[in-house]
Amino acid sequence: MSWQPEIDELEYRKKLALALGGPEKVKRHKDAGKLTVRERVDLYVDKESFREIGSLTGRGQYDAQGKLVGFTPSNLVMGRAMVNGSPVVVVGDDFTVRGGANDGVVGDKLIYAERMAHDLQIPMVRLVDGTGGGGSVKNIELKGHTLIPTMKVWEHVVENLMTVPVVAMALGSVAGMGAARVAASHYSVMVKGTSQLFNAGPPVVAKIGEVIDKNDLGGSQIHTRNGVVDDEVNSEQEAFERTRKFLSYLPKSVFDLAPRAEVQDDPYRQEEWLIEAIPRDPRKVYKIRPIVEAIVDKGSFFEIGKHWGKAIVTGLARVDGWSVAIVASDPYFYGGGWDKDTTEKFTRFIDLAQTFHIPVINFVDIAGFQIGSAAEKAGIMRYGVRALSAVYQATIPWCSFIIRRAYGVAAAGHQHMGRHNFRYAWPSGNWGSLPIEGGLDVAYKAEIEGADDPVQKRQEIEQRVRRLTSPFLSAEAFVIEDIIDPRETRRLACEFVNTVIPLLKPGRNQFGYRP
Repeated sequence: MSWQPEIDELEYRKKLALALGGPEKVKRHKDAGKLTVRERVDLYVDKESFREIGSLTGRGQYDAQGKLVGFTPSNLVMGRAMVNGSPVVVVGDDFTVRGGANDGVVGDKLIYAERMAHDLQIPMVRLVDGTGGGGSVKNIELKGHTLIPTMKVWEHVVENLMTVPVVAMALGSVAGMGAARVAASHYSVMVKGTSQLFNAGPPVVAKIGEVIDKNDLGGSQIHTRNGVVDDEVNSEQEAFERTRKFLSYLPKSVFDLAPRAEVQDDPYRQEEWLIEAIPRDPRKVYKIRPIVEAIVDKGSFFEIGKHWGKAIVTGLARVDGWSVAIVASDPYFYGGGWDKDTTEKFTRFIDLAQTFHIPVINFVDIAGFQIGSAAEKAGIMRYGVRALSAVYQATIPWCSFIIRRAYGVAAAGHQHMGRHNFRYAWPSGNWGSLPIEGGLDVAYKAEIEGADDPVQKRQEIEQRVRRLTSPFLSAEAFVIEDIIDPRETRRLACEFVNTVIPLLKPGRNQFGYRP
């Protein structure tokens, strides 16, 4: 006797699972401009590399003789695959079955997937579309009782943040635990127009008297500006491309080091225009992104969080083929003054670099923390101290290029002063506790007010003090280690990474990642 009948039933069950929530729900899903979960997996992973786990999970319907007559598959598809030739765990919500809620036996599969990524020490990729593990009200009737909210999966989510790269894509309306799974990642994206994220959706929000559509409540234009989600894209395909690229800069886990890419750029390349990149007039701004792109390997800069925390530009890049974490001041936003969002963005990014042993290159033009009543009410000093703590907890190699200003407490965190770092200043660099413009009237108040001509006296004092602000005088006192020609910056950045890469040691950090 052969086991062919069971094999036939196995194939039949798999065929039913592939039908997802049924033709009508699949059509409604695709008419909304979204791919099905299986289309997403196929497009995301390397061709024919997906090994599904739990494909038979779901609820069967049987006739009086116990014969299978119907099947509702689990609304979570998960398994192992290859991305960029490297192994990952992929989990995807199926919105066509109960909107991705746990009515579809999601919970156990979520735990299994997160634990698998942790134990195999490979990245976790989440394709989130729905509540993704939370229950619906219908669950009360199905179970016959209510449940106290628990997050059995969350210990694994937190553990993975400290162990493996985690990326999350919000590909539809994600709420509750689904929204939390997006935010609890190292890199996240939303799709403009078709993705929304909220703690509770419009029907629930309407009960507190706020009538609002889902995009106005939680669209990408909101959450990529407040830092809940890193970036927004125009299509699901672009989301796949960006998260694949993000993973290419990172190791498989904290127990590895990031791989070196093929070197296709001259480490001695010089961009002549850098010598005039910083205006002589301190009141004029300049564009920082072209400066960064001129120094890292051509085409390698991958910006993260462009639309929030705008006083700094952050992202991953390659220098002589090695992965580096880039922090660069942007004077176009409040003159480079750090607000609450900027400090949070900085803290989270430094934690990412520290977690995965990525050296930091910091382009410094910091006017200080933002000042004024709004900044004080926002608690800027509390968030600023968190940012400084991130620097002083970090042990990763660090190189700073002071390209213009370095003022105040914020600038004091441009590197960890208790250990060796690489540091250079451009001739345009200037620094101090306060900018002369803001501190002169305080420091010389009595002298200015007591003069016959206060305006002239102030000008005389300013000229006298400014003569002492030359970076060369600081170099004479060894306040700054070296002043360089801006055109030499790339060569020195390459020297930095090639010096420190052999010193990197894989392993877990003493503290956890702060999402």
